[in-house]
Amino acid sequence: MRLGLASLYFFSALLQYDCTPPTCYSRALSLSKEIMTLLDKIHTFRLTKVCAEGLPVIHIDVHNACITNKLRDFLYVVLNHPDPNCREKPRMVLLKQKIQNLYNIITRVCYRDLVFFTDDCEAIDTGRSSPNLAEDRLQVLQEDR
Repeated sequence: MRLGLASLYFFSALLQYDCTPPTCYSRALSLSKEIMTLLDKIHTFRLTKVCAEGLPVIHIDVHNACITNKLRDFLYVVLNHPDPNCREKPRMVLLKQKIQNLYNIITRVCYRDLVFFTDDCEAIDTGRSSPNLAEDRLQVLQEDR
């Protein structure tokens, strides 16, 4: 009886956990969400609000081919923040570590594993993707035939 209850408890606990290991894509996606959440906290928290004024606007999209250049530039700004006190704040240090991790995952660990669907660099700066009009016109021309 005890063995049955113990094995039932073990298997029910096993089902609650996600048994699949993270892939490069899933790790990059989750890390990008963590960075965006942390950036929101930095922009709203009273002690780091001053530090956020020196940071450029970034909307991380791991499906955009421009992400590597933008992450590298953003990391440079975080590492060389004009205010030395901001460089030492725990949330800014955590932001720096997460951005370095994401950059390393995209450029080294998952190199050639990630698929980029767009190369709209403006979308990373603004958060809005602008459609490529040349592709739309080509599609209309093909439909007219």
